[in-house]
Formats: sequence, structure tokens, C-alpha cells
Amino acid sequence: MMAAREAAGGGAVTVVGSCNIDLIAYTPRFPAPGETVFGSRFARGFGGKGANQCVAAARLARGGHAGTDTGGGRRVAMVGAVGDDGFGREYVAALAAEGVDVGGVATVAGVSTGVAPIWVNGDGENCIVVVPGANASVSSADVAAAGSVVGSAAVVLCQNEIPLSATAAALAAGAAGGAVTIFTPAPVPAEPLPDDLLAATDVLVPNAGEVLALAGGGGGSGGGAGTDKGTVRREVREAAQRLVGRGVRAVVVTLGSAGALVTTAARAAHVAATPVTAVVDTTGAGDAFSGALAYFLAAAGAPPTDFDALLLATRRAAVYAADSVTKAGTQAAYAAAADLPPALFTDPAWPGLPAVTDLPPL
Repeated sequence: MMAAREAAGGGAVTVVGSCNIDLIAYTPRFPAPGETVFGSRFARGFGGKGANQCVAAARLARGGHAGTDTGGGRRVAMVGAVGDDGFGREYVAALAAEGVDVGGVATVAGVSTGVAPIWVNGDGENCIVVVPGANASVSSADVAAAGSVVGSAAVVLCQNEIPLSATAAALAAGAAGGAVTIFTPAPVPAEPLPDDLLAATDVLVPNAGEVLALAGGGGGSGGGAGTDKGTVRREVREAAQRLVGRGVRAVVVTLGSAGALVTTAARAAHVAATPVTAVVDTTGAGDAFSGALAYFLAAAGAPPTDFDALLLATRRAAVYAADSVTKAGTQAAYAAAADLPPALFTDPAWPGLPAVTDLPPL
């Protein structure tokens, strides 16, 4: 299995997902219904969960540390859609400038590029409205048309901001090609995820509220709902185990300021939070984590059954995501490899990595 992955993927990451233009308003507090508040500033940026994760992986893959293997030369590709408008043309050019292979990004006539109005309050919390636009047109046929970059990837990374049929096709194609498949199931769908989609998923990456909702335990989108005094709550662990029981090989639950939970059928571990001096903006932090996780797993060339490799990739991705919340914006906050400590890429014992606690069986 390892040899097949290395031969097929060569360290490549392919992201199948959404492209949105972020319209960001910064305000001291969120308005109440019917209320108008004054914001302190406005920014426009490139977003969408798919493209965010793609840019995070691309910035890591470009490398930049002399004498270290930070992944320079690894291909990162994007499969998705934009509208035939100014936003769409800008987006494709911006991805290409990041070194992303944009051959799989279609331009849809007569449809707007996706947009996401975002509010960020004085505590760095955010509220987001997503208008899908061209993202809603991505189909399984588009995935098939991009077969070369999906089928040859070491890691295929998906989210839930395009039609689920396209996501399922991408995960199935990635699995058939020997890729490690990662699915970030946000936003959580109203209906249960199909068993065949879960069976094609190697690593599921929900937050605490999402894992509860997906496993039928209630919850929502709140990332901090699954912790109690820094300990992973039993209900979150049970929910993750139920999803493993439905065919997913591993679940990595992001817990916000409480770290992350890594679970497989055989083992579970809690990754402590990465210290952050000051939170400026949490927008896109989850996408920074998922994109970095995809990059570090591709760089490791390890199968999804390698728990230690997944745990190390999770710890490294947590450092990358924590760095992103110290800066404003979404993709604008994502660091390039050259801006990060070389030890993050090369030293599994680097003291800057978050601590790990093995968890007893449930």
C-alpha cells in the first residue's frame, strides 16, 4: 500500500471544493436582529473552504528552508468552479500565482462566483453567510474530467461546500487511485452522510459540534462544545467512534482552544492546544488546519492506518492553524513554509509541537 501511494501520488495534494470571495466586516460586536452597527474596517479576500485549504497546502508545499525537506516541488491542484465574472477571473489568477494547478477549475457561464460575507467581532469570533454561486454547479462529471489530478494524488481533500455527489465522486476516485482521502464535513448536511462516502474517507475532520451532529448526538458548529476543563468529553469520543464504526478509518476532531482528538478503531489520543499569544481573527483557522494536515500527510507518504504518522501530522497542522489566528483575514493569514521554524517540518521531537496524551479505551 505504501509503495502504491508513493508511486501514484509523488507527494501531490488535490483539493476538490469551493472558491468564494470573502467580504469581511470588522466590528466591535455582532448586531442584534434589526440593528445597525458601525464597523471599524472592511476587507475583501479570497476564501471558500476548498480554496482556503488548497492555498494552505500550496504555501507549505513551496518549501523555502535551505537544507530541509519542506516539500518544494510537490504539486497542489484545485478542482472546482467560478463564475464568468471579475471575481472568477481574479480567483483563478490568484490560485495560479500560489503555484496551484488550476486546470480543474471550471468557469460557469451566466453564474456568479461564490461569495461569503463575514462579520468578525472584537474577540476575533466570526459569523459567515455563504452564497454558493458557481460552487453549486460542480458535478461528478467535473471530477471525472479532472481525473488525472484526482487519480494521481497522494492526498485528496474535500469539504461540504459543493454538491455532495461531487464530493462523493472525488473521495471514491481518490480511494481508487490509492490516495489518502480527507473529508472536512462542514457545513454539516441536513441528512446523514451516505455510508459509501464514509467508507471512501480515510480521515474525517469535524469540529466537536459537527462530530456530535454527524453521529446523531445533537450538536452543531460550535468547536468548543466537546471539552470539559481541557479533557475530551466522553460524548465526543463516542461520536467519533461511531463514525469509525461506519467505515471511516480515522477521525480527527478539532476542539478549538482545547486542541484535537485523534481516533481510530485501535487507538485514541488527545493533542493539546498550541499556545497563542493573541487571537486576532479565527476566520479560516479550520481550513488552515485541514490544508496543512493534507500537506503533512502527503509529505509523510504514510497510509491512513499509520496512527503515529497521522498524530504527527495533526500536531504539525495544529501549529500551522494556531499561527493563522494571530493575523487578520483568511488566506491572507496563512504562513508560507519559509516563515515557519524549519523544525516544524523536520523534527518529530521539536518542543514547539503540542503535547500528546494517549486515551484509554472507552
